Amino acid sequence: IMLLTDPEVESSLLISSDEGATYQKYRLNFYIHSLLFHPKQEDWILAYSQDQKLFSSVEFGRRWQLLHEGVAPNRFVTTGRICAQDLKYLVFVLFLSDAQYITCRMQNCSEATRSKPFPGYIDHNSLIVQDDYVFVQLTSGGRPHYYVSYRRNAFAQMKLPKYSLPKDMHVISTDENQVFAAVQEWNQNDTYNLYISDTRGVYFTLALENVKSSQGLEGNVMIDLYEVAGIKGMFLANKKIDNQVKTFITYNKGRDWSLLQAPDTDLRGNPVHCLLPYCSLHLHLKVSENPYTSGNIASRDTAPSIIVASGNIGAELSDNDISMFVSSDAGNTWRQIFEDEHSVLYLDQGGVLVAMKHTSLPIRHLWLSFDEGNSWSKYSFTSLPLFVDGVLGEPGEETLIMTVFGHFSHRSEWQLVKVDYKSIFDRRCAEEDYRPWQLHSQGEACIMGAKRIYRKRKSEKKCMQGKYAGAMTSEPCVCTEADFDCDYGYERHSNGQCLPAFWYNPSSLSKDCSLGQSYLNSTGYRKVVSNNCTDGVREQYTAKPQQCPGKAPQGLRIVTSDGKLTADLGHNVTFLVQLEEGDLQRSIIQVDFGDGIAVSYANLSSTEDGIKHTYQNVGIFRVTVLVENSLGSDNAVLYLHVICPLEHVHLSLPFVTTKNKEVNATAVLWPSQVGTLTYVWWFGNNTEPLITLEGSITFTFSVEGMNTITVQVSAGNTILQDTKTIAVYEQFQSLRLSFSPNLDDYNPDIPEWRRDINRVVKRALVEATGVSSKHILVALLPGLPTSAELFILPYQDATGENKRTAEDLEQISEILIQKLNQNFVHFELKPGVRILVHAAHLTAAPLVDLTPSHSGSAMLMLLSVVFVGLAVFVIYKFKRKIPGLNIYAQMQNEKDQEMVSPVSQRESIPNVPQSELMSPEQLVDEKLDIQPIGK
Repeated sequence: IMLLTDPEVESSLLISSDEGATYQKYRLNFYIHSLLFHPKQEDWILAYSQDQKLFSSVEFGRRWQLLHEGVAPNRFVTTGRICAQDLKYLVFVLFLSDAQYITCRMQNCSEATRSKPFPGYIDHNSLIVQDDYVFVQLTSGGRPHYYVSYRRNAFAQMKLPKYSLPKDMHVISTDENQVFAAVQEWNQNDTYNLYISDTRGVYFTLALENVKSSQGLEGNVMIDLYEVAGIKGMFLANKKIDNQVKTFITYNKGRDWSLLQAPDTDLRGNPVHCLLPYCSLHLHLKVSENPYTSGNIASRDTAPSIIVASGNIGAELSDNDISMFVSSDAGNTWRQIFEDEHSVLYLDQGGVLVAMKHTSLPIRHLWLSFDEGNSWSKYSFTSLPLFVDGVLGEPGEETLIMTVFGHFSHRSEWQLVKVDYKSIFDRRCAEEDYRPWQLHSQGEACIMGAKRIYRKRKSEKKCMQGKYAGAMTSEPCVCTEADFDCDYGYERHSNGQCLPAFWYNPSSLSKDCSLGQSYLNSTGYRKVVSNNCTDGVREQYTAKPQQCPGKAPQGLRIVTSDGKLTADLGHNVTFLVQLEEGDLQRSIIQVDFGDGIAVSYANLSSTEDGIKHTYQNVGIFRVTVLVENSLGSDNAVLYLHVICPLEHVHLSLPFVTTKNKEVNATAVLWPSQVGTLTYVWWFGNNTEPLITLEGSITFTFSVEGMNTITVQVSAGNTILQDTKTIAVYEQFQSLRLSFSPNLDDYNPDIPEWRRDINRVVKRALVEATGVSSKHILVALLPGLPTSAELFILPYQDATGENKRTAEDLEQISEILIQKLNQNFVHFELKPGVRILVHAAHLTAAPLVDLTPSHSGSAMLMLLSVVFVGLAVFVIYKFKRKIPGLNIYAQMQNEKDQEMVSPVSQRESIPNVPQSELMSPEQLVDEKLDIQPIGK
């Protein structure tokens, strides 16, 4: 298969079915970024396009099907299961803000056939596919939770000791059907604990505490742990003890750890006085990410006994006095080989070791050893000194060629020097050139339940080994206590026994079985995975089948599948019922969802996938579950908040109010019922908010001027806010305005339009009357017919002088009314559409009068008030016959807001039935009602 891509022409595939003799061209309707072939089904292909789409083909690229859009690069894998008919494609989809794990069959990956093992989202970049395991991470409640799938079966939550409370986790190894993981717990900062799992990767036990960690060059975490190549179960780790870092070694996957014995002599043959445990050998365990450098430590699968590393001798690991050390017996004994750091290369299956000094100076020589580092010979590899940048061995099992990269000067080009050591050997090794070597740990020959004997070339023989032969024999050992680790929930004490941890209840293992069945009762021990021992104490330490005891239900819990206490209205909520002890198969479960609906199940196993329920109303619901059998019962309660997404918040309050007068502010929501809410209020320049559970509050302003009020409404994870401005004065007047009927044809009844018309009407009033804009406030009202409230304000300058009196406001009001009645106030809405502004009836008289004496104008005002009262009474009686009657005053009285009416409070307009009020959309959109503020 060949890919032809030309962004300006087309994207196509050339496919050959006869080993490249002929090709057939298939045109594609997308541009391929990368291809991924199935490991078992060669005709199955995934294609990732340049526009982040994922396509599949089961016909070797001849036909394609779109699987998903919005897929991030390198976030999909192919997996196979036991039989070909059950092969699956696992697709991990990363969206812009959320990540989901999705599975589907490649032959039919429609939306209906896709499944999601996790109901919510998984953490970004948390997918790890390694050997038979798939790992993902989910964070809820501020804590990460880790899940594993073994051999692509259902995911299970990884079980660490109860109070490890991990902050971070790194998978170190998945060799031999077992997971080796480094976990940073809640009380650790620069160290990690090592844990080892059972075969499924679910239950973890502690292998080593406080392993040193550091930050890599790209911010990645580096764990000071090294897996020795060629010997399964052998690791080196740097552990932090009392602020000292020491190197430990294990031969049985962390079951036992010991310090490294320092060499008996130094490089010059002088004795080294180093007594365990006060003094030992410590190694730097960083592996180079650069293929041209060897790092601090090296080992090879084809040379299982040889380890070369840099380090020091003393009480702790140090960055000073670093030397090079070699072990030719798998870490039991060590020898110093150089006093400076060197890069070491393995050639001829470890039969030749090549060492080159780490230095910033140019060099001409390197060192060779043919006897596993016991002796070294100096060789020249170039006639001119070379600044060495890296060393690389040629691939292949029988290679004796190495390439040195560098430059002769800082200005010269890069130089490659190839060194071939074949001429050193005059023959290949024969059988008599080898000797047997038995792997051991300080004399103990049984390692991981077997005696393993390798063959090694005799040190005095100088011959080329060729292909690696591997171990000669492997003989199983009799099982001893050393072959068993502590089981999950058990801890090893100073006497070597594995006893239950304080948080662990061993009897909880029987909760998954029913009376008459049996389960494996742990002895507190489990054999180390891949340990090959037989007989001995194997029977004694192996879990025993035991009859399931009859138990009353205990430790009952009910939780939601996503761990949240909130749910969206109209969406499925999945409840999980968890029980620590009890006979699951013979227990009856009753769940009451708190909304008048209850369900019952014959046994708990039928609820393993969760209990789904949909709520039709918002509120706080008391969800109860009862589990009972013939021996007893247990119950649990969950309080679930069912909410509806909050879409809009509108703050309703008057435009103008009088000083020291109570004002009511109301937060109007859409939709009106969204569940449990919290309201946060800010007034003016106050920095401390007022927090309430009610959407309406009463307040007063003691200072004149413009004030802002902000309300924030919190509903679940949603917070919306609205801000309004209110003018505060000791006295003001207001006037109701009406417009030409044709304005209604252009009124979309939205806040933005009303704000623009407010500005246009205010400008028209100023131009027609000459009154300062500081005295005028126009507030267009929601609904039809279009109307507005005109407020005449007592503006004063910055010095506080020249403040308008009540008489001044009356004069301004008379000017405005005169111009309005003479049709001098108008504006052009659009070309050819002229709108006249009129003074509406019943509101032309002054609405506030604070003069101290009973003047003639006051008496006139009193008569006006009486007349208005009579008019209102008549309007109320015949309101259904008067078209276009504004009902904002009635609505305002229903909401108990502080507004000034054209009549006194005793003569206020009666309430209007709800059916005659504005729609909820109008209420949310802008002001509920506008009227002048009274005394």
